[in-house]
Amino acid sequence: MALHPDFPDSPHAVLEPDVRWFPADEALRESSYEKLLPPLVHQLRKKVKAWREKGYEGATHTSINLLNWWFHQEHLMPKADGSMARFQYYFAQQEAVETIVFLYDVVKAKDKYDLIRFDSSGAVSANMFDESWRRFVIKMATGSGKTKVMSLILAWCFFHKLYEEGSDLARNFLLITPNIIVLDRIRSDFDGLRIFFEDPVLPDNGFEGYNWRDDFQLTLHIQDEVNITRKAGNIFLTNIHRIYSGNDVAPSADDEDTMDYFLGRRPSGKTTDSKVDLGEIVRDIDELVVLNDEAHHIHDNRLAWFRSIEDIHHRLQHKGRFLALQVDVTATPKHNNGAIFVQTISDYPLVEAISQNVVKHPVLPDSASRAKLAERKSSRYTEKYADYLNLGFEEWRKAYEEHAKLDKKAILFVMTDDTKNCDDVAQYLEATYPEVKDAVLVIHTKNNGEISEAASGKKNEELEILRKQSNEIDSWASPYKAIVSVLMLKEGWDVKNVTTIVGLRAYSAKSNILPEQTLGRGLRKMYPGNHVEEYVSVVGTDAFMDFVESIQSEGVELERKAMGEGTKPKTPIIVEIDSENTTKDIDALDIEIPVLSPRIYREYKNLSELDTGCFGHKKVEYKTFSKDEQREIVFKDITTGEINHTTVLDSGQVTDFRSVIGYFSQVIMKDLRLVSGYDVLYGKVKTFIQNELFEIRVDLDSLNTLRNLSELEASKSVIETFKKEINALTVQDKGDAKIKDAIKLRNTRPFVVKEQGYIIPRKSIFNKIIGDSHLELQFAAFLEECDDIVSYVKNYMAVHFQIDYVNTDGNISNYYPDFIVKQSLKSVVIVETKGLEDLDVPLKMKRLREWCIDINKAQPDVHYDYVFVDEENFNRYKPKSFETLLSGFQEYKD
Repeated sequence: MALHPDFPDSPHAVLEPDVRWFPADEALRESSYEKLLPPLVHQLRKKVKAWREKGYEGATHTSINLLNWWFHQEHLMPKADGSMARFQYYFAQQEAVETIVFLYDVVKAKDKYDLIRFDSSGAVSANMFDESWRRFVIKMATGSGKTKVMSLILAWCFFHKLYEEGSDLARNFLLITPNIIVLDRIRSDFDGLRIFFEDPVLPDNGFEGYNWRDDFQLTLHIQDEVNITRKAGNIFLTNIHRIYSGNDVAPSADDEDTMDYFLGRRPSGKTTDSKVDLGEIVRDIDELVVLNDEAHHIHDNRLAWFRSIEDIHHRLQHKGRFLALQVDVTATPKHNNGAIFVQTISDYPLVEAISQNVVKHPVLPDSASRAKLAERKSSRYTEKYADYLNLGFEEWRKAYEEHAKLDKKAILFVMTDDTKNCDDVAQYLEATYPEVKDAVLVIHTKNNGEISEAASGKKNEELEILRKQSNEIDSWASPYKAIVSVLMLKEGWDVKNVTTIVGLRAYSAKSNILPEQTLGRGLRKMYPGNHVEEYVSVVGTDAFMDFVESIQSEGVELERKAMGEGTKPKTPIIVEIDSENTTKDIDALDIEIPVLSPRIYREYKNLSELDTGCFGHKKVEYKTFSKDEQREIVFKDITTGEINHTTVLDSGQVTDFRSVIGYFSQVIMKDLRLVSGYDVLYGKVKTFIQNELFEIRVDLDSLNTLRNLSELEASKSVIETFKKEINALTVQDKGDAKIKDAIKLRNTRPFVVKEQGYIIPRKSIFNKIIGDSHLELQFAAFLEECDDIVSYVKNYMAVHFQIDYVNTDGNISNYYPDFIVKQSLKSVVIVETKGLEDLDVPLKMKRLREWCIDINKAQPDVHYDYVFVDEENFNRYKPKSFETLLSGFQEYKD
């Protein structure tokens, strides 16, 4: 059941249907693949792939625009340090959204009968669907970004309803969560509509002729804070018990069982457990989309969750309408008998998420480590399971020390079988291990994993504190390092820093807990955005481990490693200053690198000096299109020029040239990373299009002109011409630079790197030298044997040594040399190694030469030089010393 050998490592890579995981031996892939998946998924993956490759042919104009913006545009987002980083959705997120759009726009699916046609098993029948409305289920592994998918679906529904005539989607949204903890997590993303503006959910105003950001008018209503002021443009965010039909009394801290007060009621078999009747709200609105987070709760048509949504649909039907769409997202869309929801239309299983480092890798003790564990004969719980607690603590302690170097706090999680033993374990940990004295948080849970504080008698203030403590435990502001509970919280408690899970209980079918839910709270990554392997160690009794190992039936390969004293911590590779190595003289190995003031800069005020009449570009032919052609928006591949697809605008749709000019201006500013000057640039772009772009002067109000601007040649000419001219005008070279600061390598903070080759150096201040290529490892090994150098380092990004230069596109960019070599106290050499040269190499080396000249002019104490080492000559001549290398490698020296 291993993954296909061609399965990609990157979560951003397109996943071909034929390489996806399926629950059978690889030999059965061709014969049984479609029968061993959620029944609709295999055919839908193939259909959506073909549809994607045809440029989303048959979808509405709005859908194509949004899909292209989200998944086929480059998005550069600002980082905390002021630099820009590329944002890209995971392919699993892309495929989930594409599949829903495909089913709605192309298949025009309205109910279960339209879904059954994609059944690959031959076993799906209409009676397996409880609902009579349009419902799609998305299966995505814990930690793989379900909230981002919901934000995209919500935006798509909103704009589809707004821009597409006859759309039966909606601009009102009911976002349902199973409990208060999940609601708090969703609220952190949706408050102030934050996720829509911080992620590239909303296209720039002017993109394809629409003012997306201005038109996205929504009001967020949370729980009972509902103030409907309009018929459309509402998001109702609530936990499930607030929308059951009927009346009820609000949970209180004085209740005998205060679980409902702390977490929010779980779905029940009754339909009268409620405080607020959502039906009263629905009567005032005519359109609605329902989004369910952690939707595995909707596994039975007798549950109040399902019945409440059904009631909403029926109320809408009484007004001649219907529920526009229901989308459920969950990692485990399964019934109590293990059968997957037949409405599942997209699947990103845990095995794939682990393989692509989207979540942590579960690690179990190897056989030798496990053989040392035994249940002792004792009536005292902690004495009986002392071996397991000690091993779990030891694994956590090692992880804690490593992650603390990176300013992250590792969390230990222990699961027991009842509240009495829960308290016993907490007392044992605090009494036995000074590291967790007064640092263990106890949360009592029921057998199904939901929090209950009935036994503790906690009151209002204490419960509020407990909720806050459980949510903030990742932070150093929290004093807690360990949590002990009856069972891992089933959902919502989405801390990222759990590194060790200790299970001291077995599971029964009655608990309805799945292995992925057990591991789920330890799967989220501590270092999101880094493509590094992270681990969660899982230790427990034989019964507990047997249960965890049952997840292997879903393809998850559980790694087994040596655990206990003397073994390595289960953490990512950490590079740090090797200060604890007593054989190294850190002072002697340290290298100081001067930081120069920027030599290359932009003179923003010069934008006003752009003379559009002197650009010298090739004029574009102004074509005459028929009235029908003028209403076509043509999409062409920017590299090949081939038409991907054409969309016809509605006859009543008005496209304003101002939006098109605004879009061009924003693209130019984004590509050049200009932070000001939009008003000046807009006027220049307008003048250029009107007077200079085409062979004749054009009327901007003419639909024929807008149709010409949709042509690849015209749009590319506008953007590329302005980028070239702005760079030529605004990018300036001061001619010299001054020393403004210095980088001392010994001050570099620890950082994590992905699993790759490295050497343990003797002549470097770092504990490891990572090789991004075989040549870099070869070169590091060469430097280790050079007697004529004092020290060297690989120039990691964490060192922050970069040199500004002008790249082949004329843009200002940053160059990171590969190595820094200290020959003596008076001599430092910057080394660039290269396998295959790219077009920017000569520009980088020219700038490196200038940098060395500037440094040597600015200070007399240390002489800085540079050398370019190409792989072919390095392997051919095999230099024996660093001086030999310097004298033999002279490329780019003149």
